[in-house]
Amino acid sequence: MSSWEHFSHDADIGIRGIGDSLEESFEMAAQSLTEVITNLNTLSLKLKIHIHCQEKDRELLFYDWINSLIYEMDTQKVLFKKFHVHIVDGVLDADCFGEKINRNTHDLAVDVKGATMTELKVVQKNQLWIAQCVVDV
Repeated sequence: MSSWEHFSHDADIGIRGIGDSLEESFEMAAQSLTEVITNLNTLSLKLKIHIHCQEKDRELLFYDWINSLIYEMDTQKVLFKKFHVHIVDGVLDADCFGEKINRNTHDLAVDVKGATMTELKVVQKNQLWIAQCVVDV
């Protein structure tokens, strides 16, 4: 049962991924991040970018993951729609699929500056994994 959602936080916005596995919760949180910026349904899978992060602490690994996505989106001028995350012993490798930003077809809502440690949490609850944090917009 994977899903994503946003949660409110003062002037910023929270992203949350829920999944049957740790990897799936990270994937869903990444979709939540993209949905802060634009509608996922307007994106296609034209390109693939690999992201590698390493951190023993799951919460810090999630924090690095989200900031790595934001960095790639900003520097490569891309938006991601789909993610394949693999985590083993604190090492995250992910293939991220999306396309270059096209201001004619993508309605961009906000610019996400970075993940914060505010409400940073990666937990397993009732056999589901939850990964969340607040992003600075």
